[in-house]
Amino acid sequence: MINIAVLGYGTVGSGVVEVIDTNSTEISSRLGEDIRVKYILDLRDFPGDPHEAQVVHDIEIIFADPDISVICETMGGMEPAYTFTKKALEKGISVCTSNKELVAAHGPGLIKLAESNGCSYLFEASVGGGIPIIRPLNKALTAEHIQSITGILNGTTNYILTHMDEDGVGFEDILKEAQRLGYAERNPEADVEGHDAARKIAILSSLMCGSNVRYEDIYMEGITGITPEDFKYAHALGMSIKPLALSRETDDGFFAMVAPFMIESSHPLYMVKDVYNAVFVSGNTLGDTMYYGRGAGKLPTASAVVSDVVDCARHPGKTVACVWNEQDVRLTGIDEYKCRFFVRVSADKKNDADAVFGEVKAVDAGISGEYAFITGVMSNADFDAACGKVGGVISRIRTF
Repeated sequence: MINIAVLGYGTVGSGVVEVIDTNSTEISSRLGEDIRVKYILDLRDFPGDPHEAQVVHDIEIIFADPDISVICETMGGMEPAYTFTKKALEKGISVCTSNKELVAAHGPGLIKLAESNGCSYLFEASVGGGIPIIRPLNKALTAEHIQSITGILNGTTNYILTHMDEDGVGFEDILKEAQRLGYAERNPEADVEGHDAARKIAILSSLMCGSNVRYEDIYMEGITGITPEDFKYAHALGMSIKPLALSRETDDGFFAMVAPFMIESSHPLYMVKDVYNAVFVSGNTLGDTMYYGRGAGKLPTASAVVSDVVDCARHPGKTVACVWNEQDVRLTGIDEYKCRFFVRVSADKKNDADAVFGEVKAVDAGISGEYAFITGVMSNADFDAACGKVGGVISRIRTF
């Protein structure tokens, strides 16, 4: 019998309990023994809940019980999640989490602490909800030299851009609808400004290179400036606009960013819509692989947490390997990033734009008073300098 404790009985925590209840037969047959939720830590009581007898309000009850071998940290946020996680690992109790904020901030230190105490710190659910991506990077792709990772890692922004694309509505209108449906928070800043995706690509980038990529160092652009007119141009090009998070090995080191991109219809990420997420991984010998599924939600995320519990249970007294050391990676700056840019300028700036940007591809979407085009490949610094010479720039979006 594997006895576990769940910290936080909110959306994900209650989902963990539900997954174990619903799939107990499958889990037991694959693991060879049963998993039992012995404790649920929460400040609240849950009268009438099937698991109300397991609810406790004091973390020390859990730490004092020698039967507990795995803790599921589904509280979210930094504190008290960090303090509880650290103490559990110091006591040799493995921790499985969905807490991307904590993993991005303290992942390598907590992994090292787990290694020192013969247990594991696992976080499959911290990126991509129920999509298996952490374990493939740590196990299935260990023979690969990963060269790049590109993902749609935030369901809220993908939902918003999908419906701006398909329904022709503005950002504010579809944001309100996303909030009504529960896809967006009342304060959506972490999603729409790119912070959530930056934490996730920081985690993936760290696993890709084996050292620590600080999410605070990642260049971020949100989606609030995208308009229905931008989508009209994208349609004219046979493209769409997606919220991408990417990391790349470069000649000078490593680069990561989060921003909206125009993407060709031939790319697999083009068809990732609504709240779905996907991660596109390129290796030097395997080539391209993509991992797709629900990037958030109660049961998909909980399923990933429980998969980590099973992994811990299969390796009692051992550490499930994860290469992510504490040395910070120096990221190359946004000025050096090269791509093609889609640009809209006022119609009276056409000659200036052609003179400054040289050979461009004009785009006609039937919008009067504007001149739109796609540049050749150029660095971000050179693009900004060119825009300064032209003036009258309405908007610009990178192309992928």
